Order: sequence, then structure tokens, then C-alpha cells
Amino acid sequence: MQGIWLASVSELQSDPVVKPLYTDAGSGILFNLAGDVKIGHEALPQGVIMLPVKKVSENIVLSPGSKIAGIRFHPAIGYGVLGQHFDKPTCLSPAEDEQYHLYQIYAELRMQKDNTGQIDALYRWTENNLSFTNVIPVSLERALKGIEIGEAPGQLNENIQLSQRQIERLFQFWLGMTPKHYQRILRVKKAVSFLRQHKNENLADVAQQFGFSDQAHMTREFRVIACITPGKI
Repeated sequence: MQGIWLASVSELQSDPVVKPLYTDAGSGILFNLAGDVKIGHEALPQGVIMLPVKKVSENIVLSPGSKIAGIRFHPAIGYGVLGQHFDKPTCLSPAEDEQYHLYQIYAELRMQKDNTGQIDALYRWTENNLSFTNVIPVSLERALKGIEIGEAPGQLNENIQLSQRQIERLFQFWLGMTPKHYQRILRVKKAVSFLRQHKNENLADVAQQFGFSDQAHMTREFRVIACITPGKI
């Protein structure tokens, strides 16, 4: 699990708050507790929202008075825990909530007004209801780690004793994307994180540091995956 989080916008705020959601190939659960919330072009109703694995970044728009909370999963873990992919933010109905009792924690979050209390409640629910032990195949775990440390997708079969075709199928089944696309997302994610901390860094040097062929290549990848140029991070 990447983390448990909470966000809100004061009712005194005059305008909606718009924040980028940079893709990292993960998924999650969002609890829309109050107010109007949009991800991309999707308006989210109040309730339990199942978040998909996104291949490109989108903005989240929070209206004045809105409040949301959530759980974020590492890549492939969401499918391993929940056993289902979603192609867009999807409101879970109470009738579909027999296994994990998400609406119980949703009701508790709405009753609990203190931020610390809400976070504590989410941690307790997660510990009691979700198991993160052996939720994805060892071969996939090794492949994900391999790409994380810089192995090329074409080299993965050398270390995990699967053919390239089998690796492709693993990624498509668990993440809904190819190893190559996962590598692209990860490379852009790392560069975005770096640029947010080093805003005045030379972009040509950043491109070389993170394995882009040149600055123009990095800019193209940012536009496709992060939906922004490196200079605007």
C-alpha cells in the first residue's frame, strides 16, 4: 500500500482547487465525503469510488466545502487485493459491497470530524479488512522491481525465468498495460518528482539523468503521460 490520505477545501475558498494527479500505474479507493469533486471529466458522486489504473495523468478538481479521503495501492496490488479492474472512476453501490464493507468505513469517516480520527479509522479498517500478503505472483513482483531499478523490459526474462510473451501477459492481466508502457510511466514519474524538488535544473541534464534520449524526447513523453511539459512542473 502506498498510503492513506485525506484532503479538504474550506467552504470559505472562493474558487475550486485544481491539482494534478500524476499517474504512477497504481490504483486506489476514494471516499467522497462532501462537496463536488471531478477527476478529469468525470464528476464523482458522494460515496465509495473505485479508482482505475491510469496510463496518463489527470487533474482533480475540488469545490469549496469538499472533503475526500482514500487508500492508494502500489502497481498491481489493487487488482490483487480487490480482484477487479475498473476502466474509470466507478461508484461502488452498497449492494456490491458485501466483501469489504467499504460503506461501513465510509459512514464512520463522515461521522468522524477530526482529521486525525479519520486517518486512524482508515488505518484500522485497512488492517482488519485487507491482506497484502502474497497478493501478486513472485514473477510479477520481480519484474516490477527490475523495471524500478532500470532493467529494460526486454531483459526481464533473463532474471525471472519467463518468456517475454509470458511477461507481457502478466502485465496486461495485472496492470492492463505492457511492461514498456509501465517503464515509460515510471521514468516520467521519477523525472516529475525530481523536477518538483529542483525547479531550476537544466532540462537537458534531467533528460539524460532519467534515461530519455534527449530533452525533446522527455518533453514528448511528459506531454503524453503527465499531460504537461517539463518546464511547467
